[in-house]
This record gives sequence, structure tokens and C-alpha cells, in this order.
Amino acid sequence: MTEQAEHRDTRTDQTRPARAAVYFSNPIMSDTESDWSPIHDAAYNGRLLSLHNLIGQGASVNLTTLDGVSPLHGACQQGHTGCVKLLIQHGANVNTSTVNWNTPLSEACAQGHLACVNLLLQQGASPSAAGNPAFPSPIHTAAARGHTDCVESLVRYGADIDQSSDQSGTPLFTACANQQLTTVRKLLDAGANVNRGKSGDSPLHIAARLPDPELVKTLLAHGADQTLRNAAGKRALDLAPLNSAVETLLGPREGPSPLLQLCRLSIRKTLGQDRLREIHSLSIPSELKQYLLYRSEPWTNMGDVDS
Repeated sequence: MTEQAEHRDTRTDQTRPARAAVYFSNPIMSDTESDWSPIHDAAYNGRLLSLHNLIGQGASVNLTTLDGVSPLHGACQQGHTGCVKLLIQHGANVNTSTVNWNTPLSEACAQGHLACVNLLLQQGASPSAAGNPAFPSPIHTAAARGHTDCVESLVRYGADIDQSSDQSGTPLFTACANQQLTTVRKLLDAGANVNRGKSGDSPLHIAARLPDPELVKTLLAHGADQTLRNAAGKRALDLAPLNSAVETLLGPREGPSPLLQLCRLSIRKTLGQDRLREIHSLSIPSELKQYLLYRSEPWTNMGDVDS
């Protein structure tokens, strides 16, 4: 296995047990643990009427399997928004987690079910990890799969854009490792720290190792530090294949960086992650706003800039 492959999304599907369904009728277990049950099956398969009837008959919406899977986990993984809404209306715990620390929000993020993600967040689901820093949070899961809209919703509801997990590093590092360029750009535009990664490797290190020229260009444009060395003492340039496009991008350049680029990085750093959205309200020409937001390239004729 290559080194970069170790950083890729290795999340396994823990929502539906592989073994045949076994139903327990013991009422002592009805509020604590059982294996895959009728209410799990109805939620997982989107059978809204059956789910409604089961709840009406007294089935617990918080019934969990032996590995901690609730009906809400199943409904979220499959994107059954109606079932998700019904379960929550009847008291389903939106922050319950499996033995592998997967929450309903993690399941929805993994599959890119934006409607379920938004519904869970509106109903109080935590955008952070379930409680074990060793495991990825919902934003890591969404970043690994390239579900940019889910990432955007999580950030809007307070997810830590630079949250680091032992397994995945930062969301930006995770997106880079899985070559999710659009998500990388979204995270950087939202103010993610371009130099924070995992175990000494920066996002630029993993982009160079892949190698991925577009990722490298994007990271450099957002101020990635080419001088950083990882735990092995290597810079990103040292990891780039010989005579590759990435080696050229990371190689020595003549002259200083363009003044416009230095100003953009300085202004964004001064504003900070929490105030980047205020760029829209600055009393500066719209062309400058677009440039600060990485939505345009530098113009060649400054006389074209209108106030």
C-alpha cells in the first residue's frame, strides 16, 4: 500500500449488519439493545407508513443494535428525509453514536444527503466528532467524499474547519488526500489553515506526494509554506516525482511573489477565519472583493477597476 493511500478515506459501512436479521421480542431489551429489528428495517428502506405504524404500536425510536446502530442511522445513510423527520418528531436522539463513533450526521455526510444533513443540524445534531478524537468528525467524512454542500452546511452550523483527528488530520488534509479539489477550494475559501495537516505532513506534502498539480497550485495560491518539513525532514518539493509538473511548481522561482498576492494573503490573515464573510461589506471595488475571495484573477489594467 502506498503512503498516500493510508491517508485516504477508509471508513467502513457500519450501518446495516451483514448477518441475517434477528428480531428480539424480549420486552426487557426493547429500550436498550437488539439486533436489526422491524423499526430499523422500515427506517433503512424508507417505508414511512410502516415506520409510522411501528412507532404507533410502541416501538422505540432509540432502539439500537448490538453495535449501536439506531433507526435514525439507517434512515440517514439511505437519505430518507421523511423517515428522519418522523423519527426526530418522536424523540430520536440525533447525537447517538455507534461503537465506531458514527453519528446519524456522519452517515448523512458520508453519502452526501444534504437534506438530511440540514434537518439534523436544525434539530441540534452536533457538527463535531461524537466524542473520540481518534475518529473522523462529520466534516472529515464529508470532505473525504467530496460533498462540498455538506461541508458548507456544517461550517455554517459551527463545525471547526480546522478540527484534527488522529486518524484523518484536518478536514483540508483529508480532502487533499482524497483529491477532492472542489472541497479543498471551499475549505480554503472559508479560512481553513493551509498548513495544518496530519502527523507532521502538511496538505502541500500530500499533494506533492500524490502528485496533483491542481491541488498544489490551489494550496500555493492560498499561501502554503513550501519550507515546512515533515517528521522525516522533507519539504513538499522533496516528495515530488522528478521532472514532474509538481516539481516544477514547487521549484525555485525568480523574483518575489506578486504584490497583489501578498496583499490578499495579508488581508485575509488580518480578517481571520471568523470575519472573512465581512469582505462582502468592505467599501472597496467589487473587483477587489472578488480577488480577495479567490473568485477572479488579477486584472491587467488597473484603470478598469471601478469604485
